[in-house]
Amino acid sequence: MTDTNRYVKPQPAVDPALAAYATEFIDIVDALPSYRPMVGCIVPAYNEADSIAEVLESLLAQTRLPDVIHVVVNNSTDKTVEVASEFAGPHSRTDNGVTQETEVFIHDIGENPDKKVGALNYGYSLVEGCDYLLGVDGDTTADPTAVESLEAEIASDTRIGGISAIYSIDEAPITGTMAKFLISGQRAQFAAFNMQNMLRGRNMAVLGGQFSIFSVKALREVMVDSHQATPWVKDSEVEDSLLSLQIKSAGYLTKISARARANVGGMTSLRGLDAQQVKWNFGAIELMWPGQRGDTKGQPLHPNLRLRWLENFSMVTNIVTRGLFFLLLIASLSIGAFVFSPVWLIPPVVAMALNWRTAYSMKNRSWKDTFFAVALFPAELYMWVRIGHFVRAWSKFASNKQVDNWAEQAKAERGSGNAYLTPLLVAAGIVVALVVIWMQLPIVAQSTILWIGWPVLGVITVLQTLTMFAKLVKRHHGYKV
Repeated sequence: MTDTNRYVKPQPAVDPALAAYATEFIDIVDALPSYRPMVGCIVPAYNEADSIAEVLESLLAQTRLPDVIHVVVNNSTDKTVEVASEFAGPHSRTDNGVTQETEVFIHDIGENPDKKVGALNYGYSLVEGCDYLLGVDGDTTADPTAVESLEAEIASDTRIGGISAIYSIDEAPITGTMAKFLISGQRAQFAAFNMQNMLRGRNMAVLGGQFSIFSVKALREVMVDSHQATPWVKDSEVEDSLLSLQIKSAGYLTKISARARANVGGMTSLRGLDAQQVKWNFGAIELMWPGQRGDTKGQPLHPNLRLRWLENFSMVTNIVTRGLFFLLLIASLSIGAFVFSPVWLIPPVVAMALNWRTAYSMKNRSWKDTFFAVALFPAELYMWVRIGHFVRAWSKFASNKQVDNWAEQAKAERGSGNAYLTPLLVAAGIVVALVVIWMQLPIVAQSTILWIGWPVLGVITVLQTLTMFAKLVKRHHGYKV
């Protein structure tokens, strides 16, 4: 039976004016823009007249414009300022009804003894009020979504202190046989390095200054923790590596982006590549080595340096296996004791397969990348070039001489200096000396050396081949570099 006498509470009357006001208020709140972090971009530029326009066009074509762009020209003798000044002033773009605005400023700070570091610190003083600092080299261009991806990734986790883009080199404009060979080698080198970092939880040991975003809060903490007046210091040959270590030491994460991509300027001559790689290797050694070199404190056990130690150990192994094989082969042939075994073909086959795997992991690979990998000879030749850089860097470090490697690189890029030939001349001298000594030894001593040398080389080669095979079969989890 239904209770017809149940009490029903009357509903209050709605004031039409109040309802209209509430609706209007909600519409106003919905129309308010959500908080958008400020991204300040710094472009240190030294004699970049040939590339600075393309760099600025790349930044102004981003789906997420930096809120401000500061081009800091230092020590330049070309027309970098004139070319960059054509972009000075406000810019805007509208996508899907949303308008973004930015402004480009050009600063010519003239002669600056601190070079790129001085330009970066000058730029930091201009954007330290922003949430994020985007560092872009004066010869680096990025995919249109690079800034958007970097901002989204760093804003997603307050523990991240900096994120680096995935680097490669645009090979399209490169001409000349030597230049194409060197660019292919550098592309493969970047790809292998990027993949190593990807497979380590996307933890990036070095936030390369070519195209990286930093939390300004993290940079402030680094300055306090390290008792620095500026984020970057002039004492290190690799200012970006040192800052990455400091960010990590301050409790932040250093990452490589999963999506943002940028093309950096490659070295198209042996002279220029040697100077760049020696500077990078020398700076890394300073960070790795226990003790003090200048004002750069060695931090051998720092987490960000584990990959550096592995790289150096790998290079030493490459030198030992190649050097021993070459010497033992010559020695065996000289006394008619060499017997070919197909087993020795296994290491180069595994190396070729690993090179192909690296090339296959490249998002924008070309037939040149594949040829460089599977032809074996180009990759092997480039390895010998890298060995020269490695030996030169350690020799410089061991000499304990104060050398301005920044100036050496600038000199090399201008086409001056022949220091890159030193490893070749030294190696030739060593081979001649060893041949002379070998010819003086009695046949019993020669046989004993070969009897011991080949098994030792065999053991080292087996271990190296197993290491390469482990890398070959390791899953890439869909990452593309």
